[in-house]
Amino acid sequence: MPIQIPRLRRWLVAAALVLCLAVAGVYIHRRRQVREVFKQIPAKMNLNIQQTAEGFKVSKSEQGRTLFTIQASKAVQFRAGGRAELHNVTITLYGRESNRYDQIYGDDFAYDPQTGNVTAKGEVRIDLEANPEGLLKPDQAKPEVMRNPIHLVTRDLVFNQKTGNAFTNAKVELRMPQAAGSAIGVHYTASNNVLTLDSHVDLALSGTRHGKLRAERGVITKAPREVVLDQPRFSDGTHEMAARRATVFLRNDNTVDHVVASDDVQMKAGGDSPIQARAANAKFLVNQAQDGLARAVFHGDVQIESAGERPSRVNAGRIQLDFSGRSQLSKMRADENVRLVELPADTQTSLVAVKPAAAGTGVSSAQQVEITAPALDVFLAHGKTLDRAETEGIARLAILPAGGKGTSTTVTAAKFLAKFDEHNQIRSVRGAPDAKVVSSAAGQPDRTSTSDQIEATFRPAGGIDAIVQQGHFRYSDGERQAHAEQARYTLADQALVLTGSPRFTDKGFATAADTLRFNRDTGDAVADGHVKTTYSDLREQPNGALLASASPIHVTARSMSAHRSSAVATYSGDVRLWQDANVVEASHIDFDRDRRSVIARGDGHPVSTALIQIDKSGKATPISITSADLTYTDEQRHAQFGGGVTARGADVTVTADHLDAYMTPRNQNATTQTIKGQGQLDRMVAEGNVVVQEPGRKATGNQLAYTVAEDKFVMSGGTPSIFDAEHGKIRGDSLTFFRRDDRVLVEGKDSSPTVTQTRVAR
Repeated sequence: MPIQIPRLRRWLVAAALVLCLAVAGVYIHRRRQVREVFKQIPAKMNLNIQQTAEGFKVSKSEQGRTLFTIQASKAVQFRAGGRAELHNVTITLYGRESNRYDQIYGDDFAYDPQTGNVTAKGEVRIDLEANPEGLLKPDQAKPEVMRNPIHLVTRDLVFNQKTGNAFTNAKVELRMPQAAGSAIGVHYTASNNVLTLDSHVDLALSGTRHGKLRAERGVITKAPREVVLDQPRFSDGTHEMAARRATVFLRNDNTVDHVVASDDVQMKAGGDSPIQARAANAKFLVNQAQDGLARAVFHGDVQIESAGERPSRVNAGRIQLDFSGRSQLSKMRADENVRLVELPADTQTSLVAVKPAAAGTGVSSAQQVEITAPALDVFLAHGKTLDRAETEGIARLAILPAGGKGTSTTVTAAKFLAKFDEHNQIRSVRGAPDAKVVSSAAGQPDRTSTSDQIEATFRPAGGIDAIVQQGHFRYSDGERQAHAEQARYTLADQALVLTGSPRFTDKGFATAADTLRFNRDTGDAVADGHVKTTYSDLREQPNGALLASASPIHVTARSMSAHRSSAVATYSGDVRLWQDANVVEASHIDFDRDRRSVIARGDGHPVSTALIQIDKSGKATPISITSADLTYTDEQRHAQFGGGVTARGADVTVTADHLDAYMTPRNQNATTQTIKGQGQLDRMVAEGNVVVQEPGRKATGNQLAYTVAEDKFVMSGGTPSIFDAEHGKIRGDSLTFFRRDDRVLVEGKDSSPTVTQTRVAR
């Protein structure tokens, strides 16, 4: 049957209506399901859901305060089990104190109402921002100013709306005001606003201090505002720092206020003089300008070692570094048993690897210098050049020999001031007041010196060059004692030079001069200018003569050189040696104290010796002998005069090329008090061009023997003669004449010589 067009039209219209009704029914049914789901969520989750024009907003409150909100522009659908897909999601966390405005936002999230998890699909961004005014704004408004939020970028983040916690195991990109980098995995705990970077924290620092900061784990907290790093390691070019834990304390704008490192803090600095430091804990304060450090404090067994040509080590309980400007070090203060050590150049330190000495060089002769004090302040110039260092409390400077064997010297003073050279090495150390130096060696008494102040100067290659003490200097070394206004001690030659009215004593040997210099090891001494020496504590030598008395022996001269090992002293320049009335004067005298011997030289000037002779009546007559040189030994009582000799008595003068004088021993001398202790002539023998001159009489010959007891002259050698002004000349092979009675005996050359006795009347 043919279909009629009008009827077909009615069927099509009816079918369209039915289809529209079906679609509308499905839509209404689905819309009712969505509404039912949103109605069920509040009951299950204690949440408020608000349908908005942009989508919907979910918030959670506690005790009248909003803890967080979840806002999405679109809910695509709900799947089986009530799951939904959310788009353009922003999660805002306010904290239990309403002092936060942290945000988590991304494009696509999946929501599971059963677990409460909102899971990101893809990239997620996190901003951590403080909001101190949050309590004043109950509408939870956004802060007026976002001050340097901590910004993170990650993916696949899971946020649990029941707890407010969030986590991901994916890589996290992190950006802070002064650092940027990454970590693996992040956990956020809403109850205490703690953000944990799970592992492999790797940050690059920005600003003036470019460097790398790595850690095994990091925890960012909001109250207090800090970042805790496990096993942090910082590197900045040639600088490195590591610790088991470091806490970074942040200001309200998330900039760094200070950093605390704890549990085995270690630091290294490379360069020509590598430095390594170690301490139990450390604290670093960042300046307000955020362009560098304001202060760094290390405490707990602090050790700092520097290698290079002159290695050094610092130990202290606490060390504080103060900075000015952009991390420019201006001052260092060390407290609690400070010990600064300058090591020998070839020393292998415990913390720093030092280049060993060349093969075959052996042990370095350089000294090890130590400064210890309760506290030490070090001042720098231009941030990197050491200028000076000052100690507090009783300080000690120790100079130790290489290898630990030899003499060690300790210097103490109430305060030390050290100066540094352009290479940051110690140039000098000055101590005052109450300066004291003690040198110690095994098996020897300590050598001690004191003064008002002291200054030690250092060699460019390291070690102390000299020590200068000023003001009331006193020195003690067993029997050796010295005092002066100033003393200079050089370690290389062990020489001590005294100036300013110096005086030196050693075993009854006392010397004063303008300048005194003696060797502390050998005891040898040198004196210059107005030298005066006194030999005391002498024992009387009964068999001696010229210098046999127990009275002191005195010597004056322009200079002196004394050898302690041989007990010999050499005097030069206008030398005068005397004991009691016995005097020797010369340009140069060698005096042996133990043997009491004298060797004198005139060096172009006469040697003068004073003796006496005693007549039968006991009258003492002085005898003055001048010569070019003199040799005398007291145990032999024999004086040898040479180089042209002149001997003058009361009324007689004898000249010769050489003269030997023999003296009587002290135990045979007369006991008269006036002549006791004087060298008494017994006899003398003259040779070479001998001339005896008396008033009105003159005798010549080549040899002369004179005996004091008989007052007898025997002239021989050549053709001796006597010339008398009244009776003429007498010749003979030998002439003997007596001064007491003017007798003359003449001997001839015949085999049976006759003796003629002539009485010459005067």
